[in-house]
Amino acid sequence: MTDLIGQFGYLGIGGIVLIESFGIPAPGETVIIAGAALAGRGHLNIVAVALTAFLAAVVGDSIGYWIGRRGGRPLVRRFGSYVRLTPERLAKVEGFMTRQGPKVVVVARFVEGLRQFNGIVAGFSGMRFPRFLVWNVLGAALWVGVWSTAAYLAGDHIEAIASTLSRYLVVALAVVALGLVAYLLHRRRRRRRGATTV
Repeated sequence: MTDLIGQFGYLGIGGIVLIESFGIPAPGETVIIAGAALAGRGHLNIVAVALTAFLAAVVGDSIGYWIGRRGGRPLVRRFGSYVRLTPERLAKVEGFMTRQGPKVVVVARFVEGLRQFNGIVAGFSGMRFPRFLVWNVLGAALWVGVWSTAAYLAGDHIEAIASTLSRYLVVALAVVALGLVAYLLHRRRRRRRGATTV
């Protein structure tokens, strides 16, 4: 990422975030982190990095929205497999969008898989564009703000932080998995008790 940003600068950051946002799998989050880390070292301007990524995210998601709106579900079903949008993944994203509406547009920014396709799904699911745009802008601002600020403040320590995080990631996932299992067992017991009392 740093080599790519070194060669193409802000254009590289904007291009990758743009294409990721309308459905093509690309490391948008990673390029924001790399650009902000370089800004932390004095190689780039952090405001320009964040503004470039924000505009690219909003425009990219809006392109995705119009792809979904004009082409609809048949287009997504026909070409979705080329960008890893399987029928199962499409059904999940559409289910989220139907149940939660615009909130998904914001939350999807932080979820791999949802981030790339939420604009397309919002388009063919019938969400009105002005409503989508408001939530799209909010989601892009939060997403870019979180990652660019964190990486900028990390600066020269970004590699050490990434190394530490990867070391403890397995432990964190194990804790989350155990917590989930404990929760599901607790719910199952409560259901059984409710069934026996009835």
